Amino acid sequence: MWRLCHPFISRTYSMYSRVVWGGPRRVPALLRPLPSGPTCGFASGKKDRVDLPVLDEDELEEQFVRGSGPGGQATNKTSNCVVLKHIPSGTVVKCHQTRSVDTNRKRAREIMREKLDVFYKGELSEVLVKKKESEVRKQDKRRKANDNLERKRLFKEALVADPKPGSGAV
Repeated sequence: MWRLCHPFISRTYSMYSRVVWGGPRRVPALLRPLPSGPTCGFASGKKDRVDLPVLDEDELEEQFVRGSGPGGQATNKTSNCVVLKHIPSGTVVKCHQTRSVDTNRKRAREIMREKLDVFYKGELSEVLVKKKESEVRKQDKRRKANDNLERKRLFKEALVADPKPGSGAV
């Protein structure tokens, strides 16, 4: 108990209690403004998508509406569904993937960037090019699997039709 009476120890203890239990009051994520100015040109964690358009926050209209779907009271009574509208193009994105408003805001912006890429570049957009490449890879994989099955079927038919070597048939 005498330690708390010592000036240095009591100051240290009060700083420790502020750090652990109290700390400075934080502004809720919903009320924090997103960073102004040009946003990052790279999609986080996606190295192959570097050419997506930069979103200007002045061109976006953001609303928070009530979500829908499974989840009961957690989704029906909270306004954590984000609706983003890009005013120049008229593109609207609605994101209600998680219960977190902050996460939904970030995901809505990622989706908006992809949609604007398709809107402005058309067939040359990175999103559509990647989608077409994945479809071609999937078709090639399916074709190879079917060819392999056909080869196995023909091999089995050949084994049944031909007499076995060394069976004594002359």
